[in-house]
Amino acid sequence: MGVSNKNAQDNFQTEGNKKDFKKPLQVLHISKKDNQKKSQEIQNEQPNPQEEIKKENIAIKPQITKDQSVKEIKDNNENTNTFDFSQQDLNRPLNFSEKNTEFQLERTVDEFDFDESAFLEALNANEPIGATGETITGKVIAIESDGLYVDIGGKAPGYMPKKECGLGVITNFKEKFSIGLEMEVLVIKEQNADGMVTVSARALILRQSWEKVSSSSKNGELINVLINGFNRGGLTCDVDGLRGFIPRSQLEDGQDYQSFVGKTLKVAFLEVNPESRKLVLSEKKASLVSKLTSLELGQLIEGEVLAVKPYGFFIDLGGASGLLHQSSLTNGSIRSLREVFREGEIIKALISEIDLEKGRIGLNTALLENSAGELIIDKQKVMQEATERALKTKALFDKKEKDT
Repeated sequence: MGVSNKNAQDNFQTEGNKKDFKKPLQVLHISKKDNQKKSQEIQNEQPNPQEEIKKENIAIKPQITKDQSVKEIKDNNENTNTFDFSQQDLNRPLNFSEKNTEFQLERTVDEFDFDESAFLEALNANEPIGATGETITGKVIAIESDGLYVDIGGKAPGYMPKKECGLGVITNFKEKFSIGLEMEVLVIKEQNADGMVTVSARALILRQSWEKVSSSSKNGELINVLINGFNRGGLTCDVDGLRGFIPRSQLEDGQDYQSFVGKTLKVAFLEVNPESRKLVLSEKKASLVSKLTSLELGQLIEGEVLAVKPYGFFIDLGGASGLLHQSSLTNGSIRSLREVFREGEIIKALISEIDLEKGRIGLNTALLENSAGELIIDKQKVMQEATERALKTKALFDKKEKDT
């Protein structure tokens, strides 16, 4: 006998309905194919792949519940591994040595908008001004109690100590120098850490003085000097700011040399050496040079043989001596110089060289010969006809003097 249990059916339906309406697990499945496609799009579209992939990883990372099946967990792990490999490739550093790289490694000058004139101007602006020994023209821009500041066109002005502003002691310092005064200075010390150089007007004056006396010495010029002191060796004087010295042996009267202090003497340059700052003068040489200036090339002179040397004869010309070198003696061959002239003999010779700087006179007798060796064969005839023969050689010396 069957018993109908309606409640049981209702219960079944209720339970079935409850089972049917049980909330399923919410699992987000990620397709491996889709994930790879999306990674490829990220590589092509995003400028910063590492940052964007990190964001994407956060957005699509599946939330796995404790009740997931083993299959779902396995699939999810595979997808995650695939994604990690893709991220690793993106994080790999770029290798510019690969053949297929598309990066442009070389850039042209035009890409930097290079201006050559501006570049050269910048170099010139930064170029240090004022090497030691350089002469520069500048303007006084500041006056201090211990010196001047001179604008020389550099990044910093030049500094001139008071003692370098001129020769001697400057009493009216601020009156002598004024702002804006243009002056020529000499760099005596290169720039320091602040770019400032040390300049000197005094050093420039002394340099110009050495150049002047060197030129005067070469030209055999005579100068007048005021004797301002003496010592055991001789007299001292001032020559354009330079200290000159006259040895006692170079004075016409060296016995009472102290009496010359305060007097003016005419002297010639005996030695000029800027490097050692040595300036030696001579009164005797001045007398010699005075005589030399009255002589001319090709002039026939008469003198006494003072000495016979292995290289020639020294001839006294009345206060000056000339050298008759063996090469200028005769055009013939000789065995000994004494075959031609001896000490004390009076001879005639032509002036072939005048060196005012050294105070030397070069003589020549070979030009008086009509034939080679005539002076050896018939010396007396050559000396007697020397005046007439000298006229024939005048044209040679005129040409030589014109060429020099």
